[in-house]
Amino acid sequence: MDALRPLNSDSRLKHRPLTHVRFLMGVICFVMFLSTAFICLVYLAPLAVVLLSLVSKRCSRKAVSFFFGIWLSMWPYLFEKINKTKVVFSGDKIPMKERVLLIANHRTEVDWMFLWDLALRKGRLGCIKYILKRSLMKLPIFGWGFHILEFIPVERNWEIDEQILYHKLSTFKDPEDPLWLALFPEGTDYTEKKSEASQKFAAEVGLPVLTNVLLPRTKGFYACLLALRGSLDAVYDMTIAYKNHQCPSFRDIVFGIDPSEVHLHVRRIPIEEIPVSETKASSWLVDRFQMKDQLLSDFMVQGHFPNQVKEQELSTFKCLFTFTVVVSFTAMFVYLTLFSLIWFKLYVGLSCAYLAIATSFNLQLMPLKYYVKAIYSKIEQKRE
Repeated sequence: MDALRPLNSDSRLKHRPLTHVRFLMGVICFVMFLSTAFICLVYLAPLAVVLLSLVSKRCSRKAVSFFFGIWLSMWPYLFEKINKTKVVFSGDKIPMKERVLLIANHRTEVDWMFLWDLALRKGRLGCIKYILKRSLMKLPIFGWGFHILEFIPVERNWEIDEQILYHKLSTFKDPEDPLWLALFPEGTDYTEKKSEASQKFAAEVGLPVLTNVLLPRTKGFYACLLALRGSLDAVYDMTIAYKNHQCPSFRDIVFGIDPSEVHLHVRRIPIEEIPVSETKASSWLVDRFQMKDQLLSDFMVQGHFPNQVKEQELSTFKCLFTFTVVVSFTAMFVYLTLFSLIWFKLYVGLSCAYLAIATSFNLQLMPLKYYVKAIYSKIEQKRE
């Protein structure tokens, strides 16, 4: 049948060929994810972020974690249930609901999305936050979502990022707020060209020459430790690898053509075991990446990581229920927006304006009591 012919000659390199049927399914999935994201953001963000933030930051974060965690859970379901990607866990058995700093190697542009498969199983999907490059905040709709979920955008220039990073991290210190803070210390995804530059630099300064990962940047890692050490339970050291070393792109996972297997190896290090001084913490991080390098070399030979761990399978019933709820919610509010009272259109317009401005200028609202205290302090200063 014509519908089963590959659409391009590169399909033979992938786990599945990109057929006309798979292309159509991918387009439908992408449109569904984009439309559900848009409706969830414009209708729920003003309530969860604006109104609740003025009352309590903790309540606001709980609402964001709950509502947007439901939407995010559709991605692991897409990977494992629809695309039939096998996710293999190994290393330490990870407890439920810890506050952690997660460090990982960066093989490709979609590594960070597969962290959701573990976070979902550990009850932390809605509260996972990433330190990511600022340009990603400009993505249509998804950039708004990154802002609402309080991802930390950086320029990858320490002189610019230092103050921004410490300010944002200071808002995550409450030990009662659930947190998975994900950091990719390499600062960019792995390529042969970047690897050669990293190896050259490492040889010049006397650091380990790594072949499967880039030399980590240590300042951001230490800033996270310095700001959050007192409220964290552990550091999760995650190593990511793909079967047959085929690193998938965003297009691959949307159309379901790759990867066939994702391997996630996690080591849990109690926060008390991480050195306190910047010099020792930096050396510790370099040592961890040297271990990652060896792990990945062994993976290339053996095809798996050691100490595989059996994690709970995702429920097909929950998958279908989540899709039904999110799609029904989206369909209802699309109808109300297009065919009902003008107030719905006005609400969506104002919500879009708020999201665009807040994301562009990185605006985060605080509870009213903070604004009252600030005004009161200024009045007192004038009296003095």
